Amino acid sequence: MHESYENRLGHKADFRVRYKFRNPENGGRISGEPFQGIRSDFSIEGEGDKMYMIWPEFEDECGNVLLDNDKQVPNSGTARMWIINNEMRPYHYGKIKIGMKGYFREGATHSAECVVIEILDLKTNPIKNK
Repeated sequence: MHESYENRLGHKADFRVRYKFRNPENGGRISGEPFQGIRSDFSIEGEGDKMYMIWPEFEDECGNVLLDNDKQVPNSGTARMWIINNEMRPYHYGKIKIGMKGYFREGATHSAECVVIEILDLKTNPIKNK
């Protein structure tokens, strides 16, 4: 069972995205959709090869965190996004905007395309780890 990042990190998610995994013919994952808890990085469209430690946490169709981590996540849907390096949060304040396009990244692979659909607690989450 997946332990939510909210419980693990002690704060709410930074933002939400709508995502769609690419198929292998379009440069996506060869092994199919991942499982909840994958720690893929995030890149912003137009920034080249820059990647950030911003991890997805996949939701069901009602917006609840998927807790079953032994089944693959849906090919498309929504995910809560978590900036893992708190010190990078101020850097992202002006960058992360509704409508911004980005990618889940697994090394050089752009495994999913996404668009920011909601800003959550980006500006109120902690900058320093306790």
